[in-house]
Amino acid sequence: MALGDSFTEGLDDARPDGSYRGWADLVAARLATEHRTRTHGRPPADESPDFRYANLAIRGRLFANVIEEQVPLALKMRPDLISFAAGGNDVLRRSFDGPSLVREFDRVIGQLRATGADVLIFRFADLTRRLPGARLIRPRVDLLNQAVGEVADRHGAHLVDLWHDKVFHAPELWSVDRLHLADVGHRRVAAHVLRGLGLEPDPAWLEIPASITRSWAVARAADARWMGQHLTPWIKRRLTGRSSGDAVTAKRPSLTALTD
Repeated sequence: MALGDSFTEGLDDARPDGSYRGWADLVAARLATEHRTRTHGRPPADESPDFRYANLAIRGRLFANVIEEQVPLALKMRPDLISFAAGGNDVLRRSFDGPSLVREFDRVIGQLRATGADVLIFRFADLTRRLPGARLIRPRVDLLNQAVGEVADRHGAHLVDLWHDKVFHAPELWSVDRLHLADVGHRRVAAHVLRGLGLEPDPAWLEIPASITRSWAVARAADARWMGQHLTPWIKRRLTGRSSGDAVTAKRPSLTALTD
């Protein structure tokens, strides 16, 4: 079961039909294949005949939203493996309360681990290089990164460390909004997750994309488009109290069979 925000929902790894795939779907598909291989299509009588997967993540959700809306469902459905990735939207808000978030993070991961589930938590890739306001955001990110490591050790959670993977510094791994991963970025995250679970990923998922060199004029034009198409709408949503996920529901709200 995957909990979180746009990072886990899969933006911006779009399928041909316009829906989003993302690293969590990629990992789930691989785990489903592993399940079928190990059981040879005939699971023991005391196991479910199908690998089941839920993704409750919704873009724009703050840490408190994930705790209030998604964690209770995870506790109720009692999955064997839970990924928890939240807080990225909070560090961009004026109302960010680091100490409170860290305390809640520790409590919630302990609560999830107490169910007997394995839990995956993340140090996010470095966005401070790509967004304005780095001087404000970076100390918040450092606080969360330190907390994630401590919580992983304290509760025996799996730590997926994307922060120290410098390949994520390459703009080719990110979508045009500079905030969400592109398809190649999601594949790289999926590779990190699978390795954290003791599985080797498809080597292609770790290939480093060729860098694209742009002239100063082209780069500034791209900056102007980004401000108009992405930064300005984001600021308007903050000023009006709206979120990109206000009308969005979870793409896989319950544990259902994943057979392909």
